[in-house]
Amino acid sequence: MKSFLIIGMGAFGRHLALKMSNLNNDVMIVDKDAAIIDEMSSMITDAQIGDCTKEDVLRALGVNNFDICFVTIGDTFQSSLEITSLLKDLGAKYVISKASRDIQAKFLLKNGADEVVYPDKDMAEKLAVRCSSNNVLDFFSVNSEYSLYETPVKHNWVGFSIEEVNVRKRFHINILLIKNGDSIMTLPKADYIFKEDDHVIVIGKPEDVLKITENV
Repeated sequence: MKSFLIIGMGAFGRHLALKMSNLNNDVMIVDKDAAIIDEMSSMITDAQIGDCTKEDVLRALGVNNFDICFVTIGDTFQSSLEITSLLKDLGAKYVISKASRDIQAKFLLKNGADEVVYPDKDMAEKLAVRCSSNNVLDFFSVNSEYSLYETPVKHNWVGFSIEEVNVRKRFHINILLIKNGDSIMTLPKADYIFKEDDHVIVIGKPEDVLKITENV
């Protein structure tokens, strides 16, 4: 179990707080809007009203006691930048700040953020990739070069083993996991024989992976 401070209860901050709480973490949320905090207080045990652009407010929260502090301010970038900087000045261990543009990420990283996330950009990219192919069920970008994809097994692979299909050499991808209903096999061996209802989770370059999703 970890402890998290989440500042800013916009849509992203709310979803993050609820999920973190559901995963049995200690979560404190802060927002200057009393109505939002009143609404969230029934779902999150530790909810505070406060303007975190003020140093005394942040200091009173004991930011250095949290494993991670999230800055998910959605209204003004200036506020996000000020809070990020103050958190590090007050000894926050690790700060993750939300950005919507690359220029924002640049300033946040220069002013104390250990990590920057782009929830809108990431979701748009994920949705675009999934909807561009009939056979991409899920997608996650690992870095600028490699991504993870979930796709149904190709029909002409069924009845053949991973070794016989020669996945790595022919398609330049690696199979990390195979799902079939509730059954999950991680790092399947070369003699695994593909079944009709298998889904494969593979890692590779997008141009290589998307070739195997065509005409599944």
